Amino acid sequence: MAVQGAPRVFVVGANHRSSTVLLRDRLFIEESMMPRAFDRLRAAGVEQALILSTCDRTEIQGLHSAAERAVADIRRDFGAIGDLGEDEIGEQSYALYDDAALRHIFAVAASLDSQVIGEPQVLGQVRASHRLAAECGMVGSELDAIMQAAYGVAKRVRAETDIARRSVSIASAAAQVAQDLHGDLSRCRVLVVGLGEIAELIYEQLRQSGLREATLTGPSRRIESTARQRGMHFAPYEALSAALAQADIVVSAAGTGRRIVDAGMVEAALAARRRRPILFLDGGVPADLDGAIEECDDAFLYALDDLERVALEGRARRQEAAAEAWRIVEDGLAAWRRRQSERGAAPVVAALRGHFNDIREQVLRDNPGADAEEATRLLINRLLHRPTTALRAIAADDDTGNGPGEERTDRLIQRLFGPPADKEDN
Repeated sequence: MAVQGAPRVFVVGANHRSSTVLLRDRLFIEESMMPRAFDRLRAAGVEQALILSTCDRTEIQGLHSAAERAVADIRRDFGAIGDLGEDEIGEQSYALYDDAALRHIFAVAASLDSQVIGEPQVLGQVRASHRLAAECGMVGSELDAIMQAAYGVAKRVRAETDIARRSVSIASAAAQVAQDLHGDLSRCRVLVVGLGEIAELIYEQLRQSGLREATLTGPSRRIESTARQRGMHFAPYEALSAALAQADIVVSAAGTGRRIVDAGMVEAALAARRRRPILFLDGGVPADLDGAIEECDDAFLYALDDLERVALEGRARRQEAAAEAWRIVEDGLAAWRRRQSERGAAPVVAALRGHFNDIREQVLRDNPGADAEEATRLLINRLLHRPTTALRAIAADDDTGNGPGEERTDRLIQRLFGPPADKEDN
């Protein structure tokens, strides 16, 4: 239960499940617009918040003592930003409070609330939003503590589950297959044949996975200039056979409509490189590479259908891992509640300690010169006076059926003051 006047956690926004792409486009807040958006939040009385605006969502994660009122104000602002009516915003947005809001914040950071579960860039987007909010003076100790807890949950999800370890797109599946075969891609050479879009996507994913050296070839006249622009080596298309012998990975999307590499060319390349394996990734539609390449020892051919199958397997594995990841989110939420309860008890404990110290000082003032035995006896009597009176009243209530119950009262006393069980037994 929230303490009256204490800041409550809230989340309000529209994401890929609640809204259309058109509405999210209209609500999108560019980085240059963030300072103004934070000013509007301050005007609504929200002093701690971050704004997460991506292709999947635009949402505010924040704190406010009157959370429902703050959410209503933010929804009106959403309408102003996107030139949308309140009804349209209400139908396609969500508002969460307290534990539900915390659970959502943890799930977003752990990439459990994304269109593609487990995508690693989501955590980076959350961190960037947190950093920008801090730069704009919108992150206090309470919100910062929530975000640190969310990062802890995300770290556990990545360390303890397979949610981000399997590829879910064709390009990432290609990089996974390459790493499975060759290991460290920084030691590999790639030959890219053609300027097709899928070849470009696969090459970019390989580069992000550590690949350093690449050669571009193909039938287009733009190949040489494109290679220079991208910092790649260039190989004339007429020298394709020789270029194959230098490649550990061949990515092809030439778009010629015919087979440009056959099994004979691959056998010659493998012989020239002393049978060091070559991975062929065929992104051509129709295929660029001869299917008979699969029969060559030390040659590994993956067409688009094969890569899509790897990606589908990755998606299935991520869905399986999501259940375990949600358990970690719930663990994180329980740990958060525990920490908050402990913090809430701290002022009571401090006050109790101060009260006991006041009684001790009063006993010493009232009994100057008393020895240790007498002083401690008087102190115990004084400390137990009020609890003893209260316990007699509780016992009387138990007799009438209005109290908490004798057994429950005994357990509480034992927990607060009782000796360890092994001492009781002696």
